[in-house]
Amino acid sequence: MQEKKIICTVCPIGCTIAVKGEGGKILSIEGHTCKRGEEYSANEFLHPVRILTSTVRLKGSDMPLMPVRSNKPLPRESLFDCMEEIKKTEAKVPVRCMDVIIKDILGTGIDIVATGNAE
Repeated sequence: MQEKKIICTVCPIGCTIAVKGEGGKILSIEGHTCKRGEEYSANEFLHPVRILTSTVRLKGSDMPLMPVRSNKPLPRESLFDCMEEIKKTEAKVPVRCMDVIIKDILGTGIDIVATGNAE
């Protein structure tokens, strides 16, 4: 059996939630004060995901770097591989906020998009 303590980030309370599971199934969830915390901890236990934020090099601008992020949460285990892919990328001006910089990063179906503008 696996047990994991998770700090809930859904609201400012920050409940410490204990989740127990085995074989990809949740056996118990304790310590949450709301339904959203229960759902968050179940998802975090079974399939943890994160929004990835970083920067890419920018060609043809006075700004050396452009801030980017994933347009959807990525599986946590793929974050370092995605960062390696982002490190190899160079965007060319002009860039507008929400322009796709890397489409379908590493076959995840998730895009890396600009979070700023550059001329």
